Amino acid sequence: MDSALLLAFIPTFFFVSITPGMCMTLALTLGMSIGYRRTLWMMVGELVGVGVVSVAAVLGIASIMLNYPWLFTGFKFVGAAYLFYLGVQMWRSKGKLAISTDNQNQATGNDWDLVVQGFVTAIANPKGWAFMISLLPPFINSSKALVPQLSILVSIILVSEFVCMTLYATGGKSLKHLLGQADNVRLMNRIAGTLMMGVGVWLFVS
Repeated sequence: MDSALLLAFIPTFFFVSITPGMCMTLALTLGMSIGYRRTLWMMVGELVGVGVVSVAAVLGIASIMLNYPWLFTGFKFVGAAYLFYLGVQMWRSKGKLAISTDNQNQATGNDWDLVVQGFVTAIANPKGWAFMISLLPPFINSSKALVPQLSILVSIILVSEFVCMTLYATGGKSLKHLLGQADNVRLMNRIAGTLMMGVGVWLFVS
């Protein structure tokens, strides 16, 4: 892969990753409600989803989504409804992701649910598809082997996404400590729930 293209790709994608979006908002919300360590499970699902979208964009699989928009729309609406439901539960200080109003212990939900949550958010994000379809192909040199180039680009994408989600999640964790007194637990749940509902609405209307 050309070094000039690689040097141009790294800052370009990092800038896009660090910009607030659905996945970053989700990382901030979960970092605030369940802490950084458990948010890592969501990050795993998100990174897998981003990897799938990246590879699909280059291989042309994305054309299936374009030819059958109803399939993508249905998947997107289901994901949006799920995130909105979680947000409502958090706002009411209920559910797996809410902070306990009794003892402030982190919620003990299924880690697999967090993985699925991150994966669905990444896959159902239309802006993510549009970005990958428009950005990745120009960085591929058709005269060279595809697999090594795609491996390098996807690796850069995943590292950038992980670093940026870590920044957002640790920021949420810091906010949790700032508002961690007993009287503020319900407020924290409502802030996190509102953000989660916002992600769901964002996904629904995008």
